[in-house]
Amino acid sequence: MRLTIWGIVTLMIILTSCQNKQSETESEQAPFNVTADRFADIRVLRYQVPGFESLPLQKKKLLYYLSRAALSGRDIIYDQNYRWNLAVRRTLEAMIRNHMGSAENEDYQKFIEYVKRVWFSNGIHHHYSTIKFTPEISKAYFTKLLDAVPENQLPLREGQDREAFTQWILPIIFDPDLDRKRVNLDHGVDHVKESANNYYQGVTQKEVEDFYARKIDKNDPQPISYGLNSRLVKENGVIREKVWKVGGLYGAALEKAVFWLQKARDVAENDKQKKWLDLLIRYYQTGDLKIFDEFSIAWVNDTDSDIDLIHGFIEVYGDALGYRGAYESIVELKDPVASKRIEAISAQAQWFENNSPIMDEHKKSKVKGITANVINAVMEAGDAAPSTPIGVNLPNANWIRATHGSKSINLGNIVNAYDEASKSSGMLEEFAWDEDQIKLEREWGTLGDNLHTDMHEVIGHASGKINPGVGTPKETLKNYSSTLEEARADLVALYFLMDERLVDMGILPNLNPGKAQYNDYIRNGLMLQLRRLKKGENLEEAHMRNRQLVAKWVYEKGKKDNVIEKRVRDGKTFFVINDYMKLRDLFGQLLREIQRIKSEGDYEAGKNLVETYGVKVDPALHDEVVARYAKLDIPPYAGFIQPKLTAVEKNGEIVDVTITYPEDFMEQMLEYAEKYSFLPTYND
Repeated sequence: MRLTIWGIVTLMIILTSCQNKQSETESEQAPFNVTADRFADIRVLRYQVPGFESLPLQKKKLLYYLSRAALSGRDIIYDQNYRWNLAVRRTLEAMIRNHMGSAENEDYQKFIEYVKRVWFSNGIHHHYSTIKFTPEISKAYFTKLLDAVPENQLPLREGQDREAFTQWILPIIFDPDLDRKRVNLDHGVDHVKESANNYYQGVTQKEVEDFYARKIDKNDPQPISYGLNSRLVKENGVIREKVWKVGGLYGAALEKAVFWLQKARDVAENDKQKKWLDLLIRYYQTGDLKIFDEFSIAWVNDTDSDIDLIHGFIEVYGDALGYRGAYESIVELKDPVASKRIEAISAQAQWFENNSPIMDEHKKSKVKGITANVINAVMEAGDAAPSTPIGVNLPNANWIRATHGSKSINLGNIVNAYDEASKSSGMLEEFAWDEDQIKLEREWGTLGDNLHTDMHEVIGHASGKINPGVGTPKETLKNYSSTLEEARADLVALYFLMDERLVDMGILPNLNPGKAQYNDYIRNGLMLQLRRLKKGENLEEAHMRNRQLVAKWVYEKGKKDNVIEKRVRDGKTFFVINDYMKLRDLFGQLLREIQRIKSEGDYEAGKNLVETYGVKVDPALHDEVVARYAKLDIPPYAGFIQPKLTAVEKNGEIVDVTITYPEDFMEQMLEYAEKYSFLPTYND
């Protein structure tokens, strides 16, 4: 489970984490340009890895091997996101290579912008809204560029000539209604047939649900995550899984990943790390989800290593039914200084559970092993790049979390890069009600943001339990599961941010950071996030639905006591909190209900909550927010160029690993296409 930067950002004063003395010194000595590129609705940023140069060779080699393993699966996310993404991407890259140095006319620049959008979104659907985007050039101009590419450089299917290929690919790229949504969560539609992702072929939603209903035992205390690492297809009338493994679907990329994971195993920090690397390798070699559970348990139990890894088929947001995991990887280096804050929250996890406003029968009697750290990302790939989470809590299997615990991370250097890129944006002055709100945010907003992230991941996702025999949330709550889970984790954090116990623990100096975060959350949930929608769109993405659900519910329920007041000044709308403690109580009431829905598997109540509060957008307010935001000239989305790790060899042995920070997004994408394209274009 993850928290994105947009889960906390309501103003462009974004998260920052504690920086150790070394990183501060490096920053003073060598100013670092965080912003690298800008196109469409996107900024491309850069991040540093403090302290990498001073690491011992063994750890440098380990990070190098893990980074290569991460990048080896890059093709997978493209193919998962859409059946024809690899064909589109490779066509676009061939067109660029054949027009290097071309006159940079306006049409060509629009073409390049489209290509960059495809790279950024890992395909032709927007990385956040999941709605298809199209080039802002004519088909004629596109065809002119395409015709200049030698036929042997085009990803033709067997027996296909250039003309047939061109006629086939043009509607895929230009028709906005063809495969319009990568993930379609609309009520009343077949969520499998109407979603353009490549997780299913030839099956309906009912067939998928029936298939897994036959496999899943709701009374199993240790249920396997069926469907997590496979595509479900119907062939010759028979429904079966095509497993993602070495020798199976995506085998060529996973074989390369295993090669680098084996090298990493040989330079592991300790036996615990070596154990989970061994299990991860076996999992990819066999595709056995029982081994994946064994890996997850071993991974959670490794609390000693400074270097860690997220790698594989993890988050299920890209599947409307919540079965299939998108490929992602994050290579991590622990920041021991910044981790002290998050560790203090983790140490009190049982107190938070005991004092939660949820029903006693839905509380865990013993919260197990929440390991929490601030880390510096060293490499991100797949679904974690270029657009990245800022916080992650894994594993996702509820029974493993309950029995063995979980790991939470806050990506400190990513958060710091966002913060650097967003100074003096004007967002605060435009959307805050008055000088008191601005002063509160400037003084306490960063700490409030950080603590919300920490508590969302550490105690939010780790709290509560499912009633025996109910089954997993993806079975019971279906397409609403992800939205409700993110809302639940947000509400845990929001509820406790205004608890005096945090002051007693020494985590907060006072409750002002909580007030700043309440202001941010309501402002974002009701207004600011609307800037990322086009006219007429509803909320599609799980985190966006979650935020509006929470903010709109407490606004509506608090109207009687004027807890949150809608004010208009000079034609501009503001939402102002009049009573923070009453708002806290409302957060607690909603948390209690959402936990009940999850614990009892109450689909109808979950559906009604999301559809009533989390989907529909006020069109007039949307128009206003978009107009106000446009004046600030700030792209609403951001992602990252990755650092480059290079092995220095002497006599066939690695004697050092260097790290550099590329500045050209296109150059990196073309390099990745050259070095990490392992899958065939068509993975039928």
